[in-house]
Amino acid sequence: MRIGYASQTVGIPGVKFKTTRLKNITDEKLIELIHSNLHSLDLIFDYNIKNNIQMFRISSDIIPFGSHEANKLKWWELFQEELVALGKKAQDNDIRLSMHPGQYTVLNSPNIDVVHRAAADLLYHTRFLDAMNLDESHKIILHVGGVYGDKKSAMERFIENYKQLDERIHKRLIIENDDRQYTISDVLSIAEKINTPVVFDNLHHECNPDDELSEAEWMIESKKTWGIKDGQQKIHYAQQDAEKRLGAHSRTVDLKKFAKFYSKLPTKEIDIMFEVKDKNLSAIKGINLLATPHIKYLEKEWGRYKYWVLEHSPQIYNEIRQLLKDKNHYPVIEFYEWIDKALEKPIRGGTAVNAAQHIWGYVEDLADAKTRANFDRNIEKVAEGGSTLPLKRLLWKLAVAKEQPYLMNSLYFNEIYSEYAKKYRLILER
Repeated sequence: MRIGYASQTVGIPGVKFKTTRLKNITDEKLIELIHSNLHSLDLIFDYNIKNNIQMFRISSDIIPFGSHEANKLKWWELFQEELVALGKKAQDNDIRLSMHPGQYTVLNSPNIDVVHRAAADLLYHTRFLDAMNLDESHKIILHVGGVYGDKKSAMERFIENYKQLDERIHKRLIIENDDRQYTISDVLSIAEKINTPVVFDNLHHECNPDDELSEAEWMIESKKTWGIKDGQQKIHYAQQDAEKRLGAHSRTVDLKKFAKFYSKLPTKEIDIMFEVKDKNLSAIKGINLLATPHIKYLEKEWGRYKYWVLEHSPQIYNEIRQLLKDKNHYPVIEFYEWIDKALEKPIRGGTAVNAAQHIWGYVEDLADAKTRANFDRNIEKVAEGGSTLPLKRLLWKLAVAKEQPYLMNSLYFNEIYSEYAKKYRLILER
């Protein structure tokens, strides 16, 4: 079983995906952006390898305007060496990759221009995975599309338009149920006619259910669509955000709920893509839940979370420290429940100052008089309810100057990582 996450990342230093406006496109600009984005993807792969994350969905924006006529670059040739190297890194570390075109890639639209653009977009996604020399188990996920007042006709149109696609796309394209229009039984009926695998999405099924079978039974039916070349069956897992519209993904994964879901899976020979706002952070939560119990996994996590938690709640910070004292215990669910509770609490002036002063203790020996005065001024502003960002920028620069990886990788700094992505990359390359 693999557990993965989708597209963006939280708290990975050096990672920043870039794009541009259509009116600003030049070949030189596109080359610069693609080079930067592939570098970020490489850093994500390194992070995933280090954290035993073996599934990742690559952002469709990795190649800016990849399927648009304004991008005339043969980027798959210009960046062949980098793309092949990235593909090899993924395969050598058993990382399964995927892509998921957005809501405007609609294959069953009655508008032929929309269908042509969808086909072009699917070819772009296919070309990217092909350029990485990846086998057919690395997939492209697509929703069926709209209903347009006649679901039966819309489904038939999807099937006919699918048949017109390039054969290279057929080898990668898979379809999933959605949260409003196409149930899992609808999607399975289409898949039977075009011989393509089906992804079961649990939250979409909750929002748009088909009660003919149980959730586990629908997963079994979906599994039947996966052939040997397609790789292991994959599903999408998400939880409802209680404060937002039906179908909105939660900020983080509630590990107790996921443990219950996991216990009811009809098979453990399955890959699970988490769709959740905090991305990689929840993926690691799931991986640690299923890991062979050892306190070292939670201690490693605590090293990244501790000052972020302290900023929100000194009381919970102390609770977690006490929780981790028993080295023969593995309280993985309780550990993450405390973290989730802490991060839900608003940051107040006093707690923000407390966390900043803890970090200051590691780096103050590098500070000259001017920097110390700047720190004191920022502390006063934060204590009065001002923004913590200037203070974090100051502390980050000192942590970099002192080459403190323990601090530089702290989630305390996750809000400002993208500001210093290029500088962090230079540090890594030294």
